[in-house]
Amino acid sequence: MRAVVQRVSEACVTVEGAVTGAIEHGLLVYLGVDRDDGEPDVAYLADKIRHLRVFPDESDRMNLDIAQVRGSVLVVSAFTVQADARRGRRPAFETAASPDRAVVLYELFCDALRRLGIQVERGSFGATMDVRSVNAGPVCILLESRRAF
Repeated sequence: MRAVVQRVSEACVTVEGAVTGAIEHGLLVYLGVDRDDGEPDVAYLADKIRHLRVFPDESDRMNLDIAQVRGSVLVVSAFTVQADARRGRRPAFETAASPDRAVVLYELFCDALRRLGIQVERGSFGATMDVRSVNAGPVCILLESRRAF
């Protein structure tokens, strides 16, 4: 399971003109599910994001986590996070989970964050979404449940 995590001052997702999820302050997470992912990957990544210290403290050092700043998380399903562009010019998605499998793990991930005390907003799984965000920093962190990077 992979995630692109962005610290944002605001973010929202719309589908066909309707807002499906929006936050004012927190993290925008683009989540990609691998075909071999399971519940341990969900638990690892949810815990990692919950405790990721990317918000500034009183000394302006990235030292606070999402709960400490009372932020929210907007989770957007993005199978393209699983892209492999090492060969050629067109990305391959061979390792991405099937939509049926990915939606289950996506929902488990959102629920796991919520159980960790975080307010979670969602995109619309499988839909073509318009995502708008204001990246604060900018801060962009790549996470992978198998710790490949």
